[in-house]
Amino acid sequence: MDKLTNTFDFNTYGKKVFDFIDKYFKSIEGYPVIAQVNPGDIAKQLPAQPPLAPDSMEDILRDFEDIIIPGITHWNHPMFMAMFNSTSTGPGILAEALTAALNANGFLWMGSPSLTELENVVLKWFGMLVGVPGDYFGIIYDSASTSTMHAIAAARELVLNKYDFKHEGFPSGTNLKLRIYCSEFAHSSVDKGAMVLGVGLNNVIKIKTDKNLSMIPDELEKAIKQDREKGYVPFCVVATAGTTSFTSIDPIDAIGSICSSENIWLHIDGAYGGSSAILEEMKYIFKGIEKADSVVINPHKWFFNPTDISLFYTKKPEVLKDAFSIVPEYLKTNNEEAVNLMDYGFQLGRRFRALKLWFTIRYYGVENLKGIIREHISLAKMFEKLIVDSNEFELIAPVPFSTVCFRYNPGNMNEEQLNSINKKIMDNLNKSGKIYLSHTKLKEKYVIRLVVAGFYQKQEHIMKAWKLIKETVSNL
Repeated sequence: MDKLTNTFDFNTYGKKVFDFIDKYFKSIEGYPVIAQVNPGDIAKQLPAQPPLAPDSMEDILRDFEDIIIPGITHWNHPMFMAMFNSTSTGPGILAEALTAALNANGFLWMGSPSLTELENVVLKWFGMLVGVPGDYFGIIYDSASTSTMHAIAAARELVLNKYDFKHEGFPSGTNLKLRIYCSEFAHSSVDKGAMVLGVGLNNVIKIKTDKNLSMIPDELEKAIKQDREKGYVPFCVVATAGTTSFTSIDPIDAIGSICSSENIWLHIDGAYGGSSAILEEMKYIFKGIEKADSVVINPHKWFFNPTDISLFYTKKPEVLKDAFSIVPEYLKTNNEEAVNLMDYGFQLGRRFRALKLWFTIRYYGVENLKGIIREHISLAKMFEKLIVDSNEFELIAPVPFSTVCFRYNPGNMNEEQLNSINKKIMDNLNKSGKIYLSHTKLKEKYVIRLVVAGFYQKQEHIMKAWKLIKETVSNL
């Protein structure tokens, strides 16, 4: 019973954990980027039954290093260049430790006033940096998928409130079909939101894109008009500032004008690209943002916060609240002037996610954070030039942010051969453990993606990536 009654020895074991973290970051380039294990390798090293008697913390920490770490793909590694990179940094890690220690739950203001009020302040700070209008309401969710689902739910509430949708559900006796519109390259979270909210995948209309892979406003306008003539109810448009595959930018200003005239909710997905708008030269990506009803940006994608944290802004918080607020007796309080964040989402329990963003902004300062993001864009441009100047490689999409989409194309292969060899190139690179890249497809072309968004990435890592790519091609 000693372990149940004695105070945990944070001095001893906390030091061991933070010693490991310190050593981990100093030696991270010694790890393979991708875990070099096969499915089931980790599980078979773990007991099939939980321990009936206590294990020592020494044994637990040893197993963490010996069993768990070999099965980790290292998102903090500077050669991790696959998906949008959620790099942890020191202040964010410390804030996460304090968040776990405090264990605050922020569904009610009175449950932890600091949680609610710091969240509001930090959202205002970040919104100010990237150009979100100052009168927008902000709330933190876990991921952009959750944020986008909330946007779609609010849009649905706005168009169906006359039917008392909240209580009655979809109106019976009508042939009411809702329509969502987005770029053909929009994130799959739009489709998932439509599935979850009863809109249906067939009612997510993918709008054609131009040569820059950006949504064509005229095509959007035409689709809305045609759907109205057929009796559909257009209710939501999702425009993206940095699509997942190609980081293309939809023309928000023009799309916003269409949404305003058609009385349709406009949601902006800036999950990855939105953080870059802290730079003056990148503010153009949000031109027309004041026409949006909601916006999402994820600091765990390109603002060096540990996963997960997603910032959601809306100019219509009352609609969001109407969509989700339900207050049973046990959650009623006397603080009528306080904001209770449980009213603005489907979840009740909420972590103190704002703490790590507050720590990160304060510790590094805005100018240093700008410098890192500007450097990432510069490194991506450098890699883009290597591709363009090469006779063996082909640039597939513009590079507005820090992601480069390319493929090997020596000029003497058909599309089937090109797809096959580019897949082999990427697979061999990833199997090496020296780098991690990802892929996508454009009109059946197999495309390799290299992302520069890690806090610890420098020019030397870009040049190392280029050398590895060329060596892999030579070996094939």
